[in-house]
Amino acid sequence: MNSNMTVTKRCGARETIDLDKIHRVITWAAKGLNNVSVSEVELRTHLQFFDGIPTEAIHETIIKSAADLISPESPDYQFLAARLAVFHLRKKAFGQFEPPKLYDHVTKLVELGKYDMHILQDYTREELDIMDSYIDHWRDMNFSYAAVKQLEGKYLVQNRVTHEIYESAQFLYILVAACLFARYPKETRLQYVKDFYDAVSTFKISLPTPIMAGVRTPTRQFSSCVLIECGDSLDSINATASSIVKYVSQRAGIGINAGRIRALGSPIRGGEAFHTGCLPFYKYFQTAVKSCSQGGVRGGAATLFYPIWHLEVESLLVLKNNRGVEDNRIRHLDYGVQLNKLMYQRLIKGENISLFSPSDVPGLYDAFFEDQNEFERLYLQYEQDSSIRKKSLKAVDLFSLMMQERASTGRIYIQNVDHCNTHSPFDSKVAPIRQSNLCLEIALPTKPLNNIDDPNGEIALCTLSALNLGAIKNLAELEPLADLAVRALDNLLDYQDYPIKAAQISSMNRRTLGIGVINFANYLAKNGMKYSDGSANNLTHKTFEAIQFYLLKASMNLAKEKGACPLFNETTYAQGILPIDTYKRDLDKICSEPLHLDWETLRQDIKEYGLRNSTLSALMPSETSSQISNATNGIEPPRGLISVKASKDGQLKQVVPDFDELKYNYELLWQMPSNEGYLQLVGIMQKFVDQAISANTNYDPARFEGRKVPMQTLLKDLLNAYKLGVKTLYYHNTRDGASDQHDDITNIEKEDDGCAGGACKI
Repeated sequence: MNSNMTVTKRCGARETIDLDKIHRVITWAAKGLNNVSVSEVELRTHLQFFDGIPTEAIHETIIKSAADLISPESPDYQFLAARLAVFHLRKKAFGQFEPPKLYDHVTKLVELGKYDMHILQDYTREELDIMDSYIDHWRDMNFSYAAVKQLEGKYLVQNRVTHEIYESAQFLYILVAACLFARYPKETRLQYVKDFYDAVSTFKISLPTPIMAGVRTPTRQFSSCVLIECGDSLDSINATASSIVKYVSQRAGIGINAGRIRALGSPIRGGEAFHTGCLPFYKYFQTAVKSCSQGGVRGGAATLFYPIWHLEVESLLVLKNNRGVEDNRIRHLDYGVQLNKLMYQRLIKGENISLFSPSDVPGLYDAFFEDQNEFERLYLQYEQDSSIRKKSLKAVDLFSLMMQERASTGRIYIQNVDHCNTHSPFDSKVAPIRQSNLCLEIALPTKPLNNIDDPNGEIALCTLSALNLGAIKNLAELEPLADLAVRALDNLLDYQDYPIKAAQISSMNRRTLGIGVINFANYLAKNGMKYSDGSANNLTHKTFEAIQFYLLKASMNLAKEKGACPLFNETTYAQGILPIDTYKRDLDKICSEPLHLDWETLRQDIKEYGLRNSTLSALMPSETSSQISNATNGIEPPRGLISVKASKDGQLKQVVPDFDELKYNYELLWQMPSNEGYLQLVGIMQKFVDQAISANTNYDPARFEGRKVPMQTLLKDLLNAYKLGVKTLYYHNTRDGASDQHDDITNIEKEDDGCAGGACKI
C-alpha cells in the first residue's frame, strides 16, 4: 500500500494516513479474543483504502473487514468487530472514546430536547454522580457486532435524519433504570436503579424495543402491544381506526378484533340498506395501520382477528393470498383465525361447520368467548333455525383452506379462544378474552369503543420484558430478577402517557405485564437437551414453574406495599385459582415432573393480599432484543450456528452463544424431525404462562414425498397443539433449502423487523 496515501478529515483538511494508529486500535480491540488475526483485518482494510478516503470511511472499512471474517472457525471476530464499532460510535457521539460524566451528559441532552427534562427534576446532581459510579462502560465490550448494529440502528437516541448519535449503551441502561425507579422513596431508589442497571447491562433481563428506544426521551408510550376491539357500528369502526393511528405512531404493534362486523348483505336500518361486509372496513384498518411510520424504528403492523364460523370466512381466509385482485385482497395485515372445541370436533368427526353473520345470531359471538357450553347450545339451535341466514361447509374443507393459506403466506395465525378463556387469569363471565395481539402472545380483555373518548370501551396494553435463561446458573437466581422485572414494568405503567382514555383506564385497573424468556435454546444446550426427543420436558416444567411462581410472588409482595390492582376481583386469582389448576391434563401424559414450589402458601397469600398485576407472563418473539443480549430468540431453536441477517445495515452475522463449548449441543431448527417435541414444550410452558405464547410451526418440504407437506401433517400438528392446551400459533415457517449453507452451520435470512414489522416483539 502507498504509504503517502492521504485521508480527508471531517473539516476537509487532508493528511497522510496513520497506519500505526490503525494498528494500535485493531490490536486493542483484539485483546483477549481467540483465533483473531490483527494482520488479516489490516490486510483486508488496506485493500479497500483509496487516496483522499474520508475519516469516517476508514472506520467503517476496518469494522466491516473484521465483521466479514466472522465464521464457525473464528467466531470471536464478532467481538473484535463490535469493539471497533463501539470505538467508532463513541467517537461520533462524544468526539472521543472516553464517555463524559453522567450529569454533564444528561444536562446536555436535556438542553437538546433529546432526554426527558424530568430526569434533572427527579434526581439531584449528587444522585446522578452516584449513578455514574454504578456505570461500567467496559460492558460495551461484551456486545456482539450484530448487537452494536442493532443498538445503533434502533435503540440509541439519535437524529434519524442527520444520523447523529447522542449516547452509548451504558447511558441507555442507567437512564432507563433511573426513569423507571424515579418515583420510589429516596432511601431505596438508588439501590433499585443499581440492581436494575446491573441486570439489564449484563443481559440477565432483556428489554423490548419501545422501552430501550423511548424511556429517557420526551416520548412516553412504551407498551409493546395494543389490543383494540371493534364493534359492529360505524362509530365504533371509526373509533377503532383513530385508535390504530394514535398507537402505530407511538411504536406499538396492534391487534384488531373485527369479528363482530356483520357479513356482506346483512340488513342495515331495518332493511333500508344492505351491508357492504367486512372487506371495506378491513381495508380501512389497513390504511390506518400503514399511515404512520414509527419514528424510523419500524413500520406499523397489525393482526386482525375473526371467528372461523363467520359467514364471509371463505373470502377472509384468502385476503393475504397473492392470487386475486386488489378489490378482494388485503395483503398488508396479518390475520388470526379463532377456533374452539366445537369446531375441532366437527373436523375430527367429519361433520360440517355452519357459517353465520354475528349480527343474525344473538348471543353467539359473546358466548364463543365467555361460555363454551352456552356457545354450543346456541350454535346447535341456530343451525336448526331455517329462518336464519347460514352456509354449511365440510369442516375438513374449511380447515384445509385455512391451513393451506397459513402454509402459503406463513401469516394466518391461530387462536384457540376456549383455552384463552378457560386457562386464563381472567373470569370469562366478566372479563372475556376476545383477541390476541400482533404476535399472538397477549391475551387480555377488551371492549369496543363507540368514540375515541369512550370511557366504557377498553383498549388493552401489555408491557413486556424477558428473563435470559442462558445467563442464570440456577433457578433460585430467577427470584430477585423476577422481582426487579415486575417492579420496573409496574412503575412504567405510571410513568408513561396514554394517548387514549380507554387504554389508560384499562392499564390502571388491570396493570397487565408480560414477562417472557430469551435464550431458551442456549439453556437447553447447556443442559445437554433437545427440543425434539422429550429430553427437555421435565426441565422445562421445572423452569417455567419457577418463573411463574416467582413472578406471582413478586406481584403479591408489591400488592402488599402498594395495593392490588383495582380490578383484581375480575381475575381467577381472586378466587384462589392458579394456572396449576386449569391446565390441560393431557400434559401429564408427556411430563412426569412434580411441582417443586409452595403453591398452597402462595395461593393463600394471593387471596389475602391480591396481586398488583392481573397478568405477569407472556412468551414473545425477541429477534432484535435477543441480538442485543447475544442470546437466541425467545423459545425458538436457532436456524444455524451462525445466522446471517440481511438488514438495512447490510449482512449481520450472529453466532450462537457459547459457540466453542456448545456448538455440538444445539439442536438446530431444521434438524428437528417434526413439530411434535417443540409443541410438547410449548404446552408445558403454557401450563404456567398466564397469557399466551408466540409458538411457530416449521416444515421442511424435503422430508416429504414430492417435496409437498401433506395436509394431514398440518392438521395433525394443529390438533396436537390444541390437545396440549396451546392457546395460539404464530408463524408457519417453510424451509427454503436455497438459503441454507454449510450443512446448517450458517443460515441466511431476511431480517423480519419485529413481528412482521410491528412493535410487540421485544
